[in-house]
Amino acid sequence: MISSGFQNIFKIPELKKRILFTLAFLSIYRVGVHVPTPGIDAVALASFFARAKGTLLGLFDMFSGGALERLSVFALGIMPYISASIILQLLTVVIPHLERLSKEGEQGRKKITQYTRYGTVILSIIQGFGISVGLESMTSPGGAPVVIDPGWHFRIMTVMTLTAGTSFIMWLGERITERGIGNGISLIIFAGIVARLPVAIGNTFRLLSTGEMGIFPILILIALMISVVGVIIFMEQGQRRISVQYAKRVVGRKMYGGQSTHLPLKINTSGVIPVIFASSIIMFPATVASFMNVPWMQNIASAMRPGNVAYELLFVGFIFFFCYFYTAVTFNPVDVADNMKKQGGFIPGIRPGKRTADYIDRVLTRITLGGATYLSAVSVLPSILITKFNVPFYFGGTALLIVVGVAIDTISQMESHMLSRHYEGFLKKSGGRMKGRF
Repeated sequence: MISSGFQNIFKIPELKKRILFTLAFLSIYRVGVHVPTPGIDAVALASFFARAKGTLLGLFDMFSGGALERLSVFALGIMPYISASIILQLLTVVIPHLERLSKEGEQGRKKITQYTRYGTVILSIIQGFGISVGLESMTSPGGAPVVIDPGWHFRIMTVMTLTAGTSFIMWLGERITERGIGNGISLIIFAGIVARLPVAIGNTFRLLSTGEMGIFPILILIALMISVVGVIIFMEQGQRRISVQYAKRVVGRKMYGGQSTHLPLKINTSGVIPVIFASSIIMFPATVASFMNVPWMQNIASAMRPGNVAYELLFVGFIFFFCYFYTAVTFNPVDVADNMKKQGGFIPGIRPGKRTADYIDRVLTRITLGGATYLSAVSVLPSILITKFNVPFYFGGTALLIVVGVAIDTISQMESHMLSRHYEGFLKKSGGRMKGRF
């Protein structure tokens, strides 16, 4: 049924136009990744980044699609926008004005989006200045400076270039969301990660041709990869459905309500955010140590590298913490219980109000444990494969979660377009329809 679903895509002019628009804008993004920032010795920068694997720079480079390693005009990638969005989302809980805006519908969302754009520019300026100063202190293993002509003119030029690059990426993402298919920001990250796939495949075939890896281990690895992707798809769409009953109401001479429905609670409510936060925090010592040649900091950095027991334990601990923290910030059982009570809804066997809120919170706490365990397993998988089984490429972790999640969302939107026009989707009947992550 998947093949017939893809054939039906091109029978819908609007969907075809949206897909072509998305591909065109993603192509523009990939071209910009290869446009270098002036004043940089590309060879010395590449040598420095060869030593920076497993640091925060490596994580940012993944989100920028390799642009940071080249220090292109898109070197900051979309991370400032993501950071600004997360900051605004967290501030919504503590600042009453932002909380009111979030409840004002479309106008409130537009205002928060405008604040997010301002925050993106501010963060881009700060990060761009930090990168420009850091670049002036970088040298290749041979001692060659990364910056050809350091000074304030280089810093100002770099800040302006990188800020403009991030603003342009933000504009590309918003246009894709508006006139294309899928979430534009997520697709830009998706494109950057997937662009590295040919290199990974090439390295695998090279090891196979030289005899460093046998055909049997590669077949086992392929089977493992397919299984992991299947588990991620299952978990990302997994829900705990709480039955909700709405009481009958009489309005005039008509009776309304009385229907049964459910409250869906996602197993992984927090998405990929806990992994990003945990990676950023735990990679910070290694990143600082790459700029400073202090013995005790080098020792800490070496202990905080992927594959070490201390690193993996801390990584899992941070993932669990941020799973519960982010879920508590973004999902309020009290508000859900109050809205349910106002609409005449109740959970069978549970009193409306505080009892309902406590019950939802208890269920959410239990399923978050499963979600955190799943995220931890996928996140430590790359370290196990690379250090224990000598896998020649990075598989799992943040990159895989983002790629699979974005693919599910995009296919879900395409399926909605097809089903709304009575075309057969990717799966059999409406009961097998894929649901988005959000």
